Amino acid sequence: MSISVEGLPPIMPTVQDIDRQSEGDTSRPLPLVWISLATITALLFLWSLASSYGFVSPLFLPSPVAVYQALESLAVTGFVDATLAQHVGASLLRIFGALAVALVVGVPAGLAIGASRLGKGILDPIVEFLRPLPPLAYLPLVIIWLGIGEASKIAVIALAMLPPVILSTATGVRSASADHVNAARSFGASRLQVLRHVIVPSALPSILTGTRIALGAGWSTLVAAELVAATRGLGFMIQSAAQFLVTDVVIAGIIVIAAVAFLFELAARLIERWLVPWSTRR
Repeated sequence: MSISVEGLPPIMPTVQDIDRQSEGDTSRPLPLVWISLATITALLFLWSLASSYGFVSPLFLPSPVAVYQALESLAVTGFVDATLAQHVGASLLRIFGALAVALVVGVPAGLAIGASRLGKGILDPIVEFLRPLPPLAYLPLVIIWLGIGEASKIAVIALAMLPPVILSTATGVRSASADHVNAARSFGASRLQVLRHVIVPSALPSILTGTRIALGAGWSTLVAAELVAATRGLGFMIQSAAQFLVTDVVIAGIIVIAAVAFLFELAARLIERWLVPWSTRR
């Protein structure tokens, strides 16, 4: 006994049905940037409302106008013997110095872990030991070894940046196409040539992704690093303001750190699109 299904409606919509529905629907979704701007505006409004009507004491939550005035004062007159530009410059020098150390050490270590069984056996336990440790855990030891100068601050930030760079590089090496590696070997390429011309270009998107993650980890470690006998820096500025209950400067410093980190993220994405355009199209 056969049952005819020609007259029954289809269970799943076809591509033609979806196209007809999309053609008939003339409404466009709200752009994501407008949703983000509306969210920021709503948060600023609630913040202003809470500070204006005294829901929260100005000592703990100053108004947005007070924070803006604190930013202007920081830019012109400064705080704790340095202007805002000088604090930002000191923090950027530490971040870029730590990033340079993390890349110089982390990329070769990641290549060794991903391309060599011996390298993985030697370096992987060290990376897995460092990865879960918070920076404040080894900060006293770094001070004992390196003192209270700039070297200890850069070392603490670099140690926070190292695991993301190493792990991302190793992942990129493992994701290299075996067909490309075999094709290079069939043309007589040496192991070093395969590493240079096949594996490293394949791992470059992962290396850049690890760099972006490392920058975030470095900024989150900055405040802890600048606790060590610093005289300038955004973390030092925030800690000094907190000791004197200058809450508007504290919030202004947090906003500046977030803004600089956001600019770093945009710059890293532009560099990624420039260096590895094939990766951004996936």
